[in-house]
Amino acid sequence: MSNTDHRPGARRSITGLSNPTVKSLRALRDTRLRKREGRFMAEGLRLLTDARESGLLPQVLVMAEGRDPHPLLAALEADVIAAGGEVLEVGEAVLAKITGKDNPQAVAGVFDEFDTSLARIDRDAAPIWLVAQALRDPGNLGTMLRTGDAVGAGGLILIDDCADPFSVEAVRASMGAIFTQTVARARWEEFLPWLRCGPGQLVAASLRDAVPYRGAPYRAPCFLMVGNESRGLPEEYELACDLRVTMPMRGRADSLNAAVAGAVLAYEVLAALEG
Repeated sequence: MSNTDHRPGARRSITGLSNPTVKSLRALRDTRLRKREGRFMAEGLRLLTDARESGLLPQVLVMAEGRDPHPLLAALEADVIAAGGEVLEVGEAVLAKITGKDNPQAVAGVFDEFDTSLARIDRDAAPIWLVAQALRDPGNLGTMLRTGDAVGAGGLILIDDCADPFSVEAVRASMGAIFTQTVARARWEEFLPWLRCGPGQLVAASLRDAVPYRGAPYRAPCFLMVGNESRGLPEEYELACDLRVTMPMRGRADSLNAAVAGAVLAYEVLAALEG
C-alpha cells in the first residue's frame, strides 16, 4: 500500500494467541503460505523507516504494548492510519508468536509482495545491476541487496531457482535494502534475450578465458553476475558473458563466498565507471 491512499485506517488491540489475525501473520514466516498470501513481513523500526522513506507503507503495522515512544514510530503510525492501513497493538507473547522470536523488536510491518517481473527493470536507471543465479542462502541474498544499495546499483535480478527474497531471513539480512533496490526474478532463457534487447554488459567472475578484475574494460550498464554458492555458474552462462574476470586467491581457499565476491566486484566496477 502506498502513502498516496488517503482512506482512514483502523487501530485495534489483540491479546489472544489464538486470534485469527495472529495466526495469519504468523503464517507469513512459512514460505509456501507467504507466497500464497502475496505478503511479507519486515521487523524493526529501522527497516520500516527505510520503507517509509522509500515511499512504501505496510498494510498492517504491529506494535508492542508498553513500547518506548519514538518520533519515527509515531510518524510511521500516523502515516499508516492516514493511508488506510491497520495498526495492531499486541502484548509481548503475541508479538513473539507472530515474529517467532523470544525477544522480538517492538514493531513489525506487513507489506504486499512487490512485482518482480523483468518489466520493472529500467536498465538506464543505474550504472550497475547485480545478478544472482541459483543463490540458495537467504542471508547471501539479503547481503547482495545491501551491497547493491551501498554501490548505488539499480537492483538485484534473481535467475533460476533462488532463495525467497521476501523471506524473513532475506529481508532482515538486507538491512532495509529490500525497499531501496528493485528485485526481479526470471529464468535464464527469459533473462538473456531480455538483456540482449538493449544496452548491457554481462560480467561474471570466472577462470575461463578471464582477465584480471582490476583494470578490466567495464561499461555501463554493467550486469554483474554471481553463481550458486557451491557450484558457481553453469558453463553455458559463463560463455554467454561479455566479460569474464578473475580475482586473485592468495591463500588456501579456492573461492570467495558468493555475496562477498559480488561485493568485491561491484566496488571495482563502481571505481572503474566513476574513474
